[in-house]
Amino acid sequence: MRPLLCCLGLAVLLGPCLACPSACSCSTKKNGRLLAECAYKDLQEVPEGLSSNVTILTLSANRIGWLRQGSFSEVPEVQSLWLGYNQIGVVEPGAFAVLVHLKNLDLSHNKIADFPWQDLRNLSGLQILKMNNNRLAGLPRDAFRSLKDLRSLWLNDNELTTLAEGTFNNLPSLSQLQIFNNPFNCSCKVFWLKKWTENTSVSVTKGGSTLCVAPSRLKGRAVTDIPDHHCVAPSVQLTYLSNLDNTVMYDGLTLTLHCSVAGSPPPEIRWKIQTSSRHVEINGPNVARDGNVKQSQERFLVFKNGTMAIPNFSKEDEGIYTCLAVNDVGTRDVSVNVALAGSENPAEDLLRDDPQASHLGGQSCYKGDEMDPSGAGEKLVIVYHMPRESKSRAGGAVPQVHLGTLLLALGIALCC
Repeated sequence: MRPLLCCLGLAVLLGPCLACPSACSCSTKKNGRLLAECAYKDLQEVPEGLSSNVTILTLSANRIGWLRQGSFSEVPEVQSLWLGYNQIGVVEPGAFAVLVHLKNLDLSHNKIADFPWQDLRNLSGLQILKMNNNRLAGLPRDAFRSLKDLRSLWLNDNELTTLAEGTFNNLPSLSQLQIFNNPFNCSCKVFWLKKWTENTSVSVTKGGSTLCVAPSRLKGRAVTDIPDHHCVAPSVQLTYLSNLDNTVMYDGLTLTLHCSVAGSPPPEIRWKIQTSSRHVEINGPNVARDGNVKQSQERFLVFKNGTMAIPNFSKEDEGIYTCLAVNDVGTRDVSVNVALAGSENPAEDLLRDDPQASHLGGQSCYKGDEMDPSGAGEKLVIVYHMPRESKSRAGGAVPQVHLGTLLLALGIALCC
């Protein structure tokens, strides 16, 4: 009787540890890990009744189509989860968030088009992630940024047409990447991938399988063979010209800046203006062919050819004017810090204050591959001269403002 009671007592103690749904086979591995084998059981959902200390859960080759938020709440200790060859099409946010000990996750050969990428933030110990043979058409740039231990990433045989630059950054442990058999559109948006594969130590499947589907001129060509001349990072040049010497202005100064850009594809021109009272961003021309101007931006006139004009430039318009050149390869910018000052003898006064200042009929800043670390650019000081006879006039007369010269005082000389 006593041996029987001992056996019953032992069964009571071990029962909770070996809890196992009828469709599964549960056992303890030699290393002490608890395995729940539930593959090939024609299951339509994650079974209930699993032991809380299961560390390996195999659910491959079933008919599971939906992973709910609480699907794995019973098995928070799982380290390896195999879900390949199911029919998973819906993954609710939070479905994997509880699995903070997960190291291996296989979701291959399913129907996943939309995935709760935020769940991966909790899986910092993940080492292997298989999402191949699904229907993924896009990835957030920061989808994998928290996976510092990720060694192997499988994304092949999906519907990816492009990848955001930096997708594989911040993955210090990554050693294997599979991205072949995706219908890549080899515009310059994926040109970074070519450069990345040339410089990375990560093992990437040979380019013969990572082919371009579009554009037509590159169809069938490896992503890693995109010609360099098709994609050239922008360069930008900001020019400000002085044709105002000995000029009498009745309507005030119109400051004109011209932004010249180059690159492939042709860059778009954008402007940023930062004054003491406002911050303005203008993404493209705001002056139509008929001369009409968008009311919200009428203070700064931007033309299609890259020219900006600021009529009746005043002290309120002082600040930093930045021209940006943007294309699929990258962004470059150049800035000028514009200030307005008055003097009876502007050239002598400015040169006395700044011996390095020079008298210019025109000047330009150029920015190519090097970025401006300060963002301040050069300082353009417009010095105007008010003749004495204009000062002594009585009311009613329109004052004549003589623009003596346009001078460039080098504040932070970072442009050529």
